[in-house]
Amino acid sequence: MLDKAKWKKRFKEILSLDSHPGHIAAGFAVGVFISFTPFFAFHTAMAIAVAFIFRLNKLTCITGAWVNTPFTVFPVLAISYKIGRTIRGLPPQELHLKSLEWQAMKGHAASLLLGTSIFGFIAAVIAYFFCYYLVVRFRQKDEALAELTDEMEETGEELDE
Repeated sequence: MLDKAKWKKRFKEILSLDSHPGHIAAGFAVGVFISFTPFFAFHTAMAIAVAFIFRLNKLTCITGAWVNTPFTVFPVLAISYKIGRTIRGLPPQELHLKSLEWQAMKGHAASLLLGTSIFGFIAAVIAYFFCYYLVVRFRQKDEALAELTDEMEETGEELDE
């Protein structure tokens, strides 16, 4: 089940990472974008690969990739499909899937990929600013972390200790 204390501890670990708030937020935002793609079995692998390639924070990128949960995936796909069809100049239509396997979705691939990309991009932008705000806000409560954050923001990069 969900262990609230464990999640709270993990959340605090992420917010207090020794990295620039923008770097932490960028990793999370990219992970959120990945979480909206219809490649469900590969979200974690994609997050790790992208984090390595673009030198993003791996922990926050993976965490972001888990944002779109089994509870939200069907509404996200339905909305994304309608967005994709509308942008492609097709009439909006209900999405009927038998499963989340690619074989079941490939007939709707163009609309799904377009819609999830747009939906994912918007969610990623919101996630970036939200995560950045949370990191800075959390660090203000701790004097040492607040000083470190101020120095990072002044120089625009990570500081080596």
